[in-house]
Amino acid sequence: MSRQLYFKKQRLENRLYLVAVLFLLVSGNATLFAGVPPLEFTSGHTLTLINKLLDTPRRFARVDTVEYTGFTDFQRKELVQHPAGLALAFETNSDCVYANIDYIKRNRDINAPDISTSGVSLYIKSPEGIWTFAGDNTPGANDSETFELVKNMAPGNKECLLYMPMFSVVDSVNIGVSPGSYVRPIVNPFRHRIVFHGSSFTHGASISQPAMSYVLQFERATGLHTPVLGVGGNAQLQQSWAKVLADTPADAFVLDVFSNPTAGEVDDRFDSFLATIRQKHPETPIIFMQTIYRETRHFDTYRDMREKERIDVAERKVREAMRRDRNVYFIHPDAGIGTTCDGTHPSDLGYYFWMQSIKQPILDILARYGIK
Repeated sequence: MSRQLYFKKQRLENRLYLVAVLFLLVSGNATLFAGVPPLEFTSGHTLTLINKLLDTPRRFARVDTVEYTGFTDFQRKELVQHPAGLALAFETNSDCVYANIDYIKRNRDINAPDISTSGVSLYIKSPEGIWTFAGDNTPGANDSETFELVKNMAPGNKECLLYMPMFSVVDSVNIGVSPGSYVRPIVNPFRHRIVFHGSSFTHGASISQPAMSYVLQFERATGLHTPVLGVGGNAQLQQSWAKVLADTPADAFVLDVFSNPTAGEVDDRFDSFLATIRQKHPETPIIFMQTIYRETRHFDTYRDMREKERIDVAERKVREAMRRDRNVYFIHPDAGIGTTCDGTHPSDLGYYFWMQSIKQPILDILARYGIK
């Protein structure tokens, strides 16, 4: 064999060896880097579910569209099936928490990362009693894979909230813990029922993970239970939503219903929307929120004109209702300037500003009714 042929053969053998090593690392020995430890699983169907308005045949859906009519196909098959705002409440003594999700339909969205759209986030109550971020994650390409939320935790009992995906349709969620550890439902840690309904803002568009909508931030900051029906792009004062809200047990309503409809729709639909809720909640405080300032208005004169028209009509209609109904209120949220992801939807920080701007006004109103 010639010297040149010999070295050529050696180079080929070395390359084949490297390929074989890489294959072993990526496949058979991948658990050295990303393996899932032995786990015992508990179905989310056995745990406490919070923030839901009414019971539905499918546990992680938000509205029973067989019982209620008037929905579009998208609203019925997709939108109200998203478990946005729902959370599982449980306790465990495990040193780790993993999860897997059985999707009916896994979605992706241009206004939110995958963790928010199809993943979950875990919060654990600190020794000081504060709900504190512990971990978030979402499956990779394999929708059914088990994924890590937190590990290496200290011994002892932990009270947990697991927030559901914002924009996917989910059949079940399973909690994985260390063998021999318990996972038990806990009593809803929040009090009263302050029901929120509204647009993509209330749904949680553009948040980084499922716990960061202004509604859920408000819940953790105040200790008040916030059943929520955010319906991105579809909160247009329709009778279908009004009927669902009318049937919902509530100590108060907080409504973001001026962000989606046109000025004309607000003028035409507001009175009947309020009247439908009032039929079954004659004295319940109803707190309407003005829509926030959208940064797409900065230089677009047409958008600016349309936004002003909508805001002016909303202001007029609510002020008229307040003169007729002493239990109607109007507040003005502020998500700050320069906090949006797309000129319309706030970031986590913007939603924090929104929550802070409405927290005390809502608490002051609720205090008049002995709700604390």
